[in-house]
Amino acid sequence: MSITTLALILLIPILVWRIYSRLKSQMTRQRSIMSRHYTGLLVFCAMVLVPAASVLDRPYALVALAGGAAMGIFLGVYGLRRTRFEATDQGYYFTPSQRLGVLVGMVLVARVIYLGIEIYMNQGSNQPNPRFTDSPLTMYCLGLTAAYFATYSAGLVRWRRQKRKEIGDM
Repeated sequence: MSITTLALILLIPILVWRIYSRLKSQMTRQRSIMSRHYTGLLVFCAMVLVPAASVLDRPYALVALAGGAAMGIFLGVYGLRRTRFEATDQGYYFTPSQRLGVLVGMVLVARVIYLGIEIYMNQGSNQPNPRFTDSPLTMYCLGLTAAYFATYSAGLVRWRRQKRKEIGDM
């Protein structure tokens, strides 16, 4: 076993822990900012549509991406129901379901780390490195995560528009 392999084995748990703690810190009470919600909606929709365009000729990967997206939408709606929304004099705030958000985010992180390890293990061999869109499982994880956060962003936009109408009607 080489020194770089040992370093990789030691650094992966630290990397996972840092990503987990970063995601966990993002799943706390936060101010609702419309531009962030629109940006999230745009970015996460693109995260589904761009790979979908590249896997149109591979039906298993496309079905996996669509299945992951369907599950992500379901979990996004469930997550929105578990979200605490607040309209205060200081502004609008929301508190997402921490466990669900971290879980969905870590699914994609785990898959990306697995692909990185697979690429590392293929070094020096004649096997081609896997592309991100090669595996149906990767497409499922991507669809799940992107659709969850896109649905969540869309729900936050809807909530803020509803609050704007309520204020306008008064």
